[in-house]
Amino acid sequence: MTMDLKRLVYPLLCLMPFTAGAAQFDFQTVVDKAEKLADNDWQAPQQIPRFLQELSYHDYQGIRFKPESSLWQEQGAPFNLMLIPPGLFYQHAVDIHIVQGDQAEPLVFDKNQFSYPNSEIEKLLPADLGYAGFKLTFPFGEPDVQNQFLVFAGASYYRAVGRHNNFGLSGRGVAVNTGLPSGEEFPAFIEFWLEKPKADAKSFTFYGLLDGKSLTGAYQFEVTPGDETALQVKSVLFPRQAIDLTGIAPLTSMFYYGENTLRPDGEWRPEVHDSDGLLVHDGGSGEWLWRPLNNPAALSMDYFATQQVKGFGLLQRDTGFTSYMDPEAHYGTRPSAWVEPEGDWGEGHVVLTQLPTPDETNDNIVAFWTPDSELQDGESYSYSYSVRFGDAELARNPMAQAVDSFLGDGTRIGGGNAKGAVRVIVDFAGGPLAEKDADAPVTGQVTALEEGELLEQFVEYVAELKRWRLSMLVRPAANRPLSIRAFLHEGEQTLSETWTYQLVPGSDVLKVLR
Repeated sequence: MTMDLKRLVYPLLCLMPFTAGAAQFDFQTVVDKAEKLADNDWQAPQQIPRFLQELSYHDYQGIRFKPESSLWQEQGAPFNLMLIPPGLFYQHAVDIHIVQGDQAEPLVFDKNQFSYPNSEIEKLLPADLGYAGFKLTFPFGEPDVQNQFLVFAGASYYRAVGRHNNFGLSGRGVAVNTGLPSGEEFPAFIEFWLEKPKADAKSFTFYGLLDGKSLTGAYQFEVTPGDETALQVKSVLFPRQAIDLTGIAPLTSMFYYGENTLRPDGEWRPEVHDSDGLLVHDGGSGEWLWRPLNNPAALSMDYFATQQVKGFGLLQRDTGFTSYMDPEAHYGTRPSAWVEPEGDWGEGHVVLTQLPTPDETNDNIVAFWTPDSELQDGESYSYSYSVRFGDAELARNPMAQAVDSFLGDGTRIGGGNAKGAVRVIVDFAGGPLAEKDADAPVTGQVTALEEGELLEQFVEYVAELKRWRLSMLVRPAANRPLSIRAFLHEGEQTLSETWTYQLVPGSDVLKVLR
């Protein structure tokens, strides 16, 4: 699971020249390689020398790319390439090729393209070490200033940002058995092909070969940076064996605490998270569903059924600086990510996996789509989709949105007088609500699940915030989760997305409130 990976702060690293040895190449080349790999038993990638695996964080950060070595900068191309050396988290190298026309040539490692924290590391670094991954840069503002916007490194992980974001959540090529007792597998990209960009290029195309114990995969990526950075993805998967839980287009993020949780002892910041909720759009029902994230006491997995998934994503809706008060982490500028399938993926579920984390250094949130039918060995499966990174509006959600969620004791002043109950507050704004007068007959449709009891609910307009507030008093059944679904409507018109929430009996919030 992602708890095994510390959150990656990518250093400035390096690029190498390439040599002769060109070979014919197109996407089918990658598909054929993936299919051939799947016919054989999985072979773990060759590990880098142990001293590199055991580098301290400080020493690994000290291996720095020399900016003058960026590929394509002297040719006037808007996209420049930097490469990342193996070490610490990155424990095996990947092969990287440059594609020009229909020819692919390998990049050759050159240790002179790096600066080092000390002469001992420089001396021990193998001359044929290879790369762990790559970074792409593009001028978001001034034409002569290159901004990092995309990083591929570590298993099948990648990170991307829009023009106004700082790096935060990650995407992945695929997820395998995430959260299951059998243990998660981490297939890895082992080879990349990068198309040399033209001088007027607005997009950048590259390809990846994925290999893992249970499957292989061929990927084509076309990335277009901007206010929203978009990746168009084509993938073909070849299972080596039947897979219990396959995660398509997975997203990985961090949620430590927020407005809907307790603040850990000793923490002065109001909130700490890269994402604050999961949004799902199901074309079958037409519903937009919002689930605020949580830092659970134990592993939590939620399955949201989709007849025809139109989109899902992990969003950072709360972008105000005062929500975090952290001038170093700038959590308010972390990107949201939204996945949109191409074509009909069929029936399935969006799965939300949440892990407990004691701090903000672990990615403890994973969201992905999984088909209802297990992937079988001997078959191939194609999935095409886009992933966009930017602000939380990139989902184009037309409904009123849940802006804030709060929980309180149902026996406190202002909370209620029902023993064992929880006061739940949800503020909605935008969408159709923006056109409603303050005295409009807006009401809530609330369902208490898991045999819970809805004791009270009402809606009021909060003029100071220009929001509509849904207040609920809910009593969970004994030893059952607090589980609620709610949305706002006026007559037959649905006004808001569906807000849904769940807390298991052992959660810290319920222990304190009850």
